[in-house]
Amino acid sequence: MKELTSFDSFSSLDIRVGTIIHVEESKTSKPTWKMTIDFGEELGKKISCGAYTNYQASELEGVQVICVINLGTRKMGPEKSEVLVLGISNEGGGTIPLTTFNHAKNGQEVF
Repeated sequence: MKELTSFDSFSSLDIRVGTIIHVEESKTSKPTWKMTIDFGEELGKKISCGAYTNYQASELEGVQVICVINLGTRKMGPEKSEVLVLGISNEGGGTIPLTTFNHAKNGQEVF
């Protein structure tokens, strides 16, 4: 377990729901998908590069995911990742994205 943190530290993260609308191979050195995620009218579309290659691109498109959107842009080789899709490791060494149980409005804040 990590050290205890304050609620203020957690609440400084802007965590939102978005829908993956396009997936393509990234130009990074490690197998990574470049995903375009729609966060609704107010926030628009943002790019995330993530190690979700244990899924086919078609399996990810249309999936709502939970993302941190205020970490700034991270350079990953020649690609730029604007948001972090939250996920967990599975037993096979792949990554499972955190998703919604029911459909939510794109851009809705997670608390």
